[in-house]
Amino acid sequence: MAFELPKLPYELSSLEPHIDARTMEIHHGKHHNAYVTNLNAALAGTDAETLTLEDICRNISKYPAPVRNNGGGHYNHSLFWTILSGSASTPSDKLTQAINTDLGGMDKLKEEFNKAATTRFGSGWAWLSVKEGKLVISSTPNQDNPLMDVADVKGTPIMGLDVWEHAYYLHYQNRRPDYCAAFWNVVNWAEVSRRYEAAL
Repeated sequence: MAFELPKLPYELSSLEPHIDARTMEIHHGKHHNAYVTNLNAALAGTDAETLTLEDICRNISKYPAPVRNNGGGHYNHSLFWTILSGSASTPSDKLTQAINTDLGGMDKLKEEFNKAATTRFGSGWAWLSVKEGKLVISSTPNQDNPLMDVADVKGTPIMGLDVWEHAYYLHYQNRRPDYCAAFWNVVNWAEVSRRYEAAL
């Protein structure tokens, strides 16, 4: 079963002014679509064709670079679109409690997450993950993610921020910190909370 580009759960313009429609159009329709196409090509005729994306990521060291890059790209973006929303929301009580206990509160979460995002050299991602029942913040290069057996900090990702330039350059140019700050206006906390409970 070939992997497919997921439909966005909102309109391209839903995240404006924080993430503009043109960026969303190119990011989803061109970049993510290319990862899906290239992943399917890389897996064609191999035993991995029948595996889930999560299983592929968990054993990514077994696969060649095209599977790592495009499999990660497909997984990361598929998660990313779901944790964005044009309508305001707040974390569940359970997630709020974990943020307070594990990370020192929402302000500290934002500070440490933004630091992970802005200090990631070159292209990559910032992550909020669940590791052994606790929330952890990390970043990965390129299209790697915490599910992968090659990740420095392993865990189940529940929120990610794409800091590749294609994710923000049209609107923010080289101002990555501004993009990271704007991200908090479009976080779909209901979905992040759902992912948190599922990861536990």
